[in-house]
Amino acid sequence: MRTHWVMDYETLRNCFIGVFEDVKSEHQEVFVCHKSQNDIVDLIHFLKRNQNLNEWHISFNGLAFDSQITEHILRNEDQLIYGYGDGEEIARWIYQKAQETIQRSNDREFALFSPRDLSIRQIDIFKLNHWDNPAKRSSLKWIQYTMDWKNIMDMPIHHTTEVESSQIPEIIKYCINDVKSTKKIMHLSKEQINLRKALTEEYDIDLFSASEPRISKELFLHFLSKSTGIKKYDLKQLRTQRDQIVFKDIILPYIEFKTATFQNLLKKFQEVVLYTGQTKGTFKYSVQYKGVKTDYGLGGIHGARASKVYNSNEDMIIMSSDVVSFYPNLAIRNNWAPAHLPKQEFSQLYEWFFEERKKIPKKDPKNYVYKIILNSTYGLSNDENSFLYDPQFTMSITINGQLSLSMLYEMICEEIPNAIPLMQNTDGLETMIPREYEAKYMEICERWEKMTNLLLEHDKYSKIVLGDVNNYIAVNEDGKSKCKGRFEYDNLALHKNKSFLIIPKALHAYFVDGIKPEKFIKENLNIFDFCGGVKIKGDWKFTEHKVEDGLYKEEPLQHTIRYYISKTGSKIIKKNNSDRREIQVEAGKWMQSLMIDYVEKPFEEYNINYDYYLEKIRKEINSLEPSSNQLSLF
Repeated sequence: MRTHWVMDYETLRNCFIGVFEDVKSEHQEVFVCHKSQNDIVDLIHFLKRNQNLNEWHISFNGLAFDSQITEHILRNEDQLIYGYGDGEEIARWIYQKAQETIQRSNDREFALFSPRDLSIRQIDIFKLNHWDNPAKRSSLKWIQYTMDWKNIMDMPIHHTTEVESSQIPEIIKYCINDVKSTKKIMHLSKEQINLRKALTEEYDIDLFSASEPRISKELFLHFLSKSTGIKKYDLKQLRTQRDQIVFKDIILPYIEFKTATFQNLLKKFQEVVLYTGQTKGTFKYSVQYKGVKTDYGLGGIHGARASKVYNSNEDMIIMSSDVVSFYPNLAIRNNWAPAHLPKQEFSQLYEWFFEERKKIPKKDPKNYVYKIILNSTYGLSNDENSFLYDPQFTMSITINGQLSLSMLYEMICEEIPNAIPLMQNTDGLETMIPREYEAKYMEICERWEKMTNLLLEHDKYSKIVLGDVNNYIAVNEDGKSKCKGRFEYDNLALHKNKSFLIIPKALHAYFVDGIKPEKFIKENLNIFDFCGGVKIKGDWKFTEHKVEDGLYKEEPLQHTIRYYISKTGSKIIKKNNSDRREIQVEAGKWMQSLMIDYVEKPFEEYNINYDYYLEKIRKEINSLEPSSNQLSLF
């Protein structure tokens, strides 16, 4: 009976372990190659059955590692079955192939066997979630931490160890834990996997392990090739290299301002000339206007009023306006395209994605696909590895985007008496205005829409808890809240750091629901919400410093650790082996209890130090509501 398998390999110097678990059940197949056991024949038969029945392997980073080992085994089956005397020789051969594979990765070379060369088809959860991207880079241990996996223990035996048979059960147990956690991630990624399956079948492009930018690139390429008649291979070779980009030549003619502040801003942009290699952040300029400092650069506009809680009342209302698909629509409405691509076909295709998306319900996966195509196309235009690369196309969008939004900012603040700007961020702004000027506000926005040929979406907020432009809670008049940055706590992306989730949860409960922090955290019985996670790399090491049975001890720790603040516990120190620097993970008096392996027990036995969490919560509340410091939480 055909199935598919979540799998993982452990390759040690003289021991090889392979664990496979059925995606729909807990049935497992475990294979060992060691001097005490030789399962190579059974493993090869199993892999060949996978191949013949078109059974897939699902793994974490399998395209770069596990699938490569599988392919080496299948391509050398006769040698492995007949050419070696025992399991230890086979394990050493596999270990050598594993080290060669790792070295290729370290040297940033492509894997020896590309996905189309593999005998068994793959779904790589690591690649699919784009955790190979520097901004999202995450190990399996880190994802285990962020999804509250019970056991985040590192491999207990180093790969260079000469393994004894007594150690094999421990390695198998570790490997099974990794397989089961990968299976959990697979289930959490189910919608994304189904989406990629549907796209692969519809367009005959293997997108099963594709990240969102790759989906965007492949599908845009597919449709552009179809509309232009240019072969995909030929399109992929195209780029537009620019010796320089003169901003005054790309600024739209309708951009104009009434105040000296923004006229000076426009002049600064008009003076800029970017030369080759300067499109990643060489221009910075700030504007002080109506009590807000707003920063400009090559990417987007960012500005916010002082940290505070801003409330609508009977006299004033907080208005929020966002530009619909701002950056894609700037290109569409102005008929911009990378210079090496046919302008008409590119613009028509880009607009087609936008118009088609509006017809599709948000729950339909295709709506999401078109969204990432619209958004990623702009980003790929500044990627030298993309066939969309033309930095002037990128700059035309980002510079005119900042200036266009600043026009709306100025129009609202200059034309509405007592308007108070609160925040501006890339594609929208929030402003507090007298309620009597709501109609005037909408009239200004409509005028701006006609001028720019762009569309705005509006909302009304009852409250904004404003930390800064990237950290806030916004509550609309219907009571629904939007949390950003350090206030986020719900449905966090798995690569993000969810440390001490109890803090943003308590802040949301306080500011939105009016629940006192001490009440909220004492009623929360989820120990994972009190946990923090840290990871290290390079020359850094974690050590635990503790007193046990009256003796002071220092014990080495693994690279990814989970802990919470306790009344009695230990100190976790981060040490650098090169320069001998030492840094406490939690400075000051606070003690930590490790929770690498979760053990369920009565909640009071965790011995949580609530003062630590309440102090953090109180500090945040006092920074936003200074008068609240008269209230005692302790």
